[in-house]
Order: sequence, then structure tokens, then C-alpha cells
Amino acid sequence: MSEAMLSKVRKLLAQAEDPACTPAESAAFMAKATELIARYGVDRALLAARDPATDLVGDRVVEVVAPYARDKAGLLAAVADPLRCRCVRRPRDDGFTLHLFGFASDLERVDLLFTSLLVQAAHGLAGAAVPVGEHPAAFRRSWLAGFAQVIGARLRAAETGAAEGSGVPGVALVLADRSDRVQRRLAEVYPRLRTAPRRRLAGSGFGSGAAAGHRADLGGRTVDTGPGAERGIAG
Repeated sequence: MSEAMLSKVRKLLAQAEDPACTPAESAAFMAKATELIARYGVDRALLAARDPATDLVGDRVVEVVAPYARDKAGLLAAVADPLRCRCVRRPRDDGFTLHLFGFASDLERVDLLFTSLLVQAAHGLAGAAVPVGEHPAAFRRSWLAGFAQVIGARLRAAETGAAEGSGVPGVALVLADRSDRVQRRLAEVYPRLRTAPRRRLAGSGFGSGAAAGHRADLGGRTVDTGPGAERGIAG
């Protein structure tokens, strides 16, 4: 993402987080930041349709480690899918390796958002009270599930809005073709891929996590991808 775009997003998010802002003002700033991220994805897709060399299908590997590695992997999938990326989860001793496939600009957006959302999830969990008598790990897993579900829905809505608002005929076909090409690339690397069974979570934190997902900042202000970023959610 260009420095100019990052600068705009960071400024909007700084305004959204200003304690002097009213809740309505803060929500408006964050909505604008999310809109910019989505519009950037559509703009890059349209540019690549005219000049394919500007945005190529690629892949990258992201490692998620304990604690709550499966839940972090779920959050990554919730971010990747609306942004037309696909990920394959591979187990490792202390967590999972996620193999992501997508166009370069979309992988960039996924990385930016996932890093930020991990930090926001850590802050949200730290402030969420575990009900008396409930196992903390069960509560936190269900909290993270609620958080991820709402994040995915918000990103999908933003992407749809950006496509519909572009005013470019045929943009839906361009985006669908990109999704197909990513899927074909994944199938080439993993021709016998299986879908993991759905998880059953017993904790009561889903609603609290979903509420945090609605409040979450989707502009990606936190861009630190250093070795400490992945350890944001503590046990």
C-alpha cells in the first residue's frame, strides 16, 4: 500500500481514537478508514486488469503460535476470505502455519489488518471479564470466535460497497476472476485439500467478542510485523 494511502488511514484512525471525539464522530472516522482500505483493493484490481504485471498472484506463509493458535488462525481466515485471499492451515508443534494465496495487493491488505486486529483482540480480551465459574480459556476462545465472525462480515460489506461504488462496468467480473485465479493457484499447490470440521465452543464470550468486533478498527493503524506482534494474545 502506498505511503500516501497509509498516511490517510493513520490520520483518520488517530482522529477516531481521540478522546475528545464523540462516539458518532469516532465511528465516522473509522468507517472512512475502512472504506479507503476497500477502495484501494478495488483500484488495484482494476489497474491489474489493464496491466497484469502490476499485481500478480502470489503466496506467503504466516505462523501463529500458542496460546489460542487455532483461534488466531480463525481470525486470519476471517480477514483473508473477504479480501479474496485463501489460506491453508498446517499444524506445527506450538501452533499452526498458515499458507496464504492471493494477489500481492490483497496479501498486503490481509497482513496489515491481521497484525492490527491481533493487537486489538489482545486489548479487548484483557478488558473482558470472565464470568464467575467459567473456565477462562473457554470464554476467550468463544470471545475470539465472535470477534472474528463480526470482523469477517464487516470486511465483506466494505468490499461489496467499494465494488458497487466504483462506478466501473464489469468490476464484479474482474473481482470474480481474481478470486478464481487465486483458487486455481491454491489447487495447484494443494490438489487434495480437505475442509476442517467445524469447532464446537462451550464458552459464553461470543457476544462480548462480537461487540468488540463491531468496535474494532479496520484501518490497520498498527503495522508492526516484528517478532513480538504475534504474541499479543496472552493465556
